[in-house]
Amino acid sequence: MVNPFPVNYIFILIATLLFSCGQEEQAYVPKPKGFNRIDLPAQRYQKLTEEHPYSFEYSTSAQILPDTFALAGKDWIFIYYPRFNANIQLTYKPLKNSPVLLRDYINDSFKLTGKHQVRASSIQEQRLLTDHHLTAMLFKIEGDVPSPYQFYTTDSTRHFLRGAIYFSTAAKNDSLAPVISFIQKDMIHLLNTLQWR
Repeated sequence: MVNPFPVNYIFILIATLLFSCGQEEQAYVPKPKGFNRIDLPAQRYQKLTEEHPYSFEYSTSAQILPDTFALAGKDWIFIYYPRFNANIQLTYKPLKNSPVLLRDYINDSFKLTGKHQVRASSIQEQRLLTDHHLTAMLFKIEGDVPSPYQFYTTDSTRHFLRGAIYFSTAAKNDSLAPVISFIQKDMIHLLNTLQWR
């Protein structure tokens, strides 16, 4: 009768068991989550050259584009950041010395900010006095929202300007934090250099 397990197979099996028992198995450790590296350009500014009832300095990393929405006014613009697929949308409205219009535009600004409450973890308001002695109301909207910062500013009689930072990407805002901070600094610079015409 033929032996079904030749001796050399038994020897290989015993040797494998002996050598494998002496080695510790490595436990699987998943890699921590990471985010794409975002290289930010230097923050440099240029003067707005287009004719509008306002002037300011904006980033050299951005382009000025007209707002082409159907309801857009003639002085509504986008400060577009092609590298980040983001923009600051500016909507300008003349006040015509009307306290009613002023009240309505301020209420609209609060309503538009409030629309983010569904996804926002908090909304913080801050009043800012600019370098040219204009008062602006800033809104910081935390959470995964498409518009993390908004503002409005007015001279209360002739001019009303509202701005909002928008991202056209599905990335989470914590991974966009460096870009949000970069554009938020540009927004503050815009406000500090804003002058009415």
